[in-house]
Amino acid sequence: MTTTNILTRLNRSVRQWDGVLLAIALIFLVLILLVPAQASDSLRFTLNNLWQVLPFLLLSIGIAAYTQASGADNLIAKVFQGRLAVMIPVAALFGAFSPFCSCGVIPIIAALLSMGVPVAAVMTFWLSSPLMDPSMFMLTVGTLGLKFAIAKTIATIAIGLLGGFGTLALMRAGFAPQAFTHPLRDGVGNGGCGGSKVRKPKAVVWKFWGESERRKKFWQGAGNNTVFLGKWLAFAFVLESLMLVYVPDAWIQTIAGNGSVLSIAGATLVGIPAYLNGYAALPLVAGLIEQGMAPGAGMAFLLAGGATSIPAMIAVFALARRPIFLAYLGFAFLGAITAGLIYASVI
Repeated sequence: MTTTNILTRLNRSVRQWDGVLLAIALIFLVLILLVPAQASDSLRFTLNNLWQVLPFLLLSIGIAAYTQASGADNLIAKVFQGRLAVMIPVAALFGAFSPFCSCGVIPIIAALLSMGVPVAAVMTFWLSSPLMDPSMFMLTVGTLGLKFAIAKTIATIAIGLLGGFGTLALMRAGFAPQAFTHPLRDGVGNGGCGGSKVRKPKAVVWKFWGESERRKKFWQGAGNNTVFLGKWLAFAFVLESLMLVYVPDAWIQTIAGNGSVLSIAGATLVGIPAYLNGYAALPLVAGLIEQGMAPGAGMAFLLAGGATSIPAMIAVFALARRPIFLAYLGFAFLGAITAGLIYASVI
């Protein structure tokens, strides 16, 4: 076998590997080669934490699979009807409890905007949807506690309201009227298959288990969610095990330990490159708080990262005109910093 054939097969094998699982394998390979004791400690730490969070993980998987199988996500079409003063609060509430991530919500946003739904209402849903959902709530309870989960849910709704009514204020003030009237970039479609939930919503079948196709969809969704959540949580716990050993507590306390405006703003900015995934971020923030990070800074990190992570920003930038993109970032940052400060003062 030639060197070219070997490299071709190796490249094909690497591409078939999931990136997260490959990262975990590489981390343990390096640990085994350099610090074998830490490899066993990290493995034990990861397995113990996965066991502790397992009840919340199973519940979140069940909720997500039920939503998919019953078609409850089709309720989104009913949210964007009626007067704008009512539409914005309803969109904030629905966004906080809808099962869409920062990138997964993009096709739906494209469909809403192409259908002429007011930008203010869409901005509300756009900001609140990736920050919280039923699965995220249960895992937040399991990693950061019920109080933190409730506070993050309230902050999610508040950020959605800020974005919605803030956008409405910008429009009434005459800011970038062309962009807010025609928010989609030239050439952007109507949302593709994801937008069908908005254009042609189907009836919700709450007792889905009577249909074999929906039962199949439930188990497929449960399996996919188990793999997705399991690998990201495992990756996060591996990183947390290393962080607890190799990141000095003094660094964290200096950067984000006093709960000041600067520390919370710093945590908000760090959330852009450091935020990997909403589920993976939870154990990392829990570990940082244990090491001395102010809870308000942790709150700001999670809120800002969920809306302004690099993949989410790229998707927003590709979809909407620049003034819409800047407004999205501005409301996300302002809301995250404000929520962090309020949480710090209350806690």
